Amino acid sequence: MTKLLEQAVATARNLPPEMQDDIARMMLTYASDDARVIELTPEEESDLIEAQAEMARGEFATEAEVQAILSKYRL
Repeated sequence: MTKLLEQAVATARNLPPEMQDDIARMMLTYASDDARVIELTPEEESDLIEAQAEMARGEFATEAEVQAILSKYRL
């Protein structure tokens, strides 16, 4: 294992279990030969479409909003 991957795993250990599971799923998907497609729920698909529309309109989070989220998850 590389030092960078060891650092990432060590950092992930300090995150809440649900975030650890999300990271694990991403790693397994990335490292797998299985080219699975992620299926979105109708609500997730709607949220994604709205997010894409917001990006197209140039609507992005303010610095204060970004900092609020980062501090919530201690990043």
